[in-house]
Amino acid sequence: MRHLILLVLAITLLVSPVASRAEMTLLMAEEDGCMWCARWDSEISQIYSKTPEGDAAPLQRIDIHSAMPDGMTLERPLYYTPTFVLLDDGQEVGRIEGYPGEDFFWGLLGVLLREAGVPIEPSG
Repeated sequence: MRHLILLVLAITLLVSPVASRAEMTLLMAEEDGCMWCARWDSEISQIYSKTPEGDAAPLQRIDIHSAMPDGMTLERPLYYTPTFVLLDDGQEVGRIEGYPGEDFFWGLLGVLLREAGVPIEPSG
């Protein structure tokens, strides 16, 4: 019985950090013809998922003119593209409106993640 309890505890400890991190999402609102979205694509999109930030908050892309995915609540409507919204369990905890370039993007995203309590080593 003692071994079973230890096994259950070990599995719980191993799975808990993964489950809690899976709740964070970085929502990217974009639209066709957005030159700043295209610039983000060329500078960031290929590496984002390989960074600590991408691991902590996987990217989900939506068209700004489409309906919001179920289970997501924003503090205010989306007006600009690109807009990056950090979501914790579907609730907005911060956003970056526009794309200020690669260096500023990583810094701003790092601030959002730290304010949301996500400890990461910055990539930018």
